[in-house]
Amino acid sequence: MIVRAKAPLRLGLAGGGTDVSPYCDEFGGVVLNATIDMYAYCTIEPTQNGKIEFYASDFKKKYLTHSVNNIPIEGELKLHKGVYNRIVKDYCKDKPLSFKLTTYSDAPAGSGLGSSSTIVIAMLKAYMEWLNLPLGEYDMASLAYEIERVDLGLLGGKQDQYAATFGGFNYIEFFENNRVIVNPLRIKNWIKNELESSLVLYYTGTSRDSAKIIDTQIKNTKHKKEKSLEGMHELKRQAYVMKECILKGDFDGFTECLKKGWEAKKKTSDVISNEQIEKMYKFIINNGGKAAKISGAGGGGFMMIICDPNKRYDLVEKLKNTSGKVIITSFTQKGTQAWTLY
Repeated sequence: MIVRAKAPLRLGLAGGGTDVSPYCDEFGGVVLNATIDMYAYCTIEPTQNGKIEFYASDFKKKYLTHSVNNIPIEGELKLHKGVYNRIVKDYCKDKPLSFKLTTYSDAPAGSGLGSSSTIVIAMLKAYMEWLNLPLGEYDMASLAYEIERVDLGLLGGKQDQYAATFGGFNYIEFFENNRVIVNPLRIKNWIKNELESSLVLYYTGTSRDSAKIIDTQIKNTKHKKEKSLEGMHELKRQAYVMKECILKGDFDGFTECLKKGWEAKKKTSDVISNEQIEKMYKFIINNGGKAAKISGAGGGGFMMIICDPNKRYDLVEKLKNTSGKVIITSFTQKGTQAWTLY
């Protein structure tokens, strides 16, 4: 018996950062995102040898232990250990399991596509399939958030877990007491096709520690830093405006929202952008790009670019001559999925 699961990575289109506490608790947060055909994967192979083996094949990291009901959260593969501990505690009556679990992602950690949270969702989905756990979509995303932010103490927002679970284009609202409402958007096919034809992902070649960036945003919100709060409020406003632009197929409005969102994002923390990113942004605009922004917390990772579809080929060719990596991607409608091989 082999259990497999996958969960889609996401592009943050607008509002990213407003899903982080304490901002969303005090002011309410809004994020507009869309999942793409890049995934995090998990495979579980049950065994009878009384051992637990974790293997992150993309990082070449391995962890092996005897079957126990709680694995100490130290060293590497903390996400794998944290998910296992909660599954055993909440759903197995503290009875240890014996298995091998393998993960990998289409995007590196620190890419800005929500890869860490998406790995957690893929692992949870695989355990759900294997153990037949009765978790709904909201339950699953909430549990993933608790594992990362509470059990493991990792800084970050709430959007990634919900995007990976639900899939598609979502307008997600965040309130105090961890209340979240996911509003799936029904995007017409011609609008989706035009967006895909206009989209280029460019990996800057540098991953970043999102926790450090998020930490500065949290401190700026707590200390009521005027410039940072102004940026957060504008990010939220642009998410609302962009939702209408996407639903109506207003591509000029969408592009303008992306520009304004990127400028607002940079106000929330001094480490969102840097000299290398600004230089790359100018290069993109000078070579056919209409707008661009760093996906995720900022500081590096993937840059999302919108351009005239007629100019995309030429822009991609020019980007290929730089130090980064170009990816052409498509949107996906489905959230996390799992299946079993007997």
